[in-house]
Amino acid sequence: MKVEHIAMWTVDLERLKDFYSSYFEAKSNEKYRNRKTGFESYFLSFDEGCRLELMQMPPIQERLKDGIFDHIGLAHFAICVGSKEKVMSLTEKLRVDGYEILSEPRTTGDGYFESVISDPDGNRIEITV
Repeated sequence: MKVEHIAMWTVDLERLKDFYSSYFEAKSNEKYRNRKTGFESYFLSFDEGCRLELMQMPPIQERLKDGIFDHIGLAHFAICVGSKEKVMSLTEKLRVDGYEILSEPRTTGDGYFESVISDPDGNRIEITV
């Protein structure tokens, strides 16, 4: 079994697509649009692992206020970059570019070497080996 894709809501679809394409080499499909509902999404593919689905609907901000959605995004997900050196260099690049580093590169109690950063919507990303 494998994780096929992870989906997250956003209020700025293009910004999030550009973030994952720029920093994690994600390849995007053509934008899907449901003209009837206003739903739009991209599926982002990576060289290895599962895909990421980014989704938005114009009324989502109103739905957040009404309590239909309780938040944008998800708890966290992990992206494996292949080496400790890549974890450290990507973490530093993100820092220089102004992204929040939530946890510096380290070995965790469960044996992962990782850092944790925040994407433009505040989603937590574990950058792992």
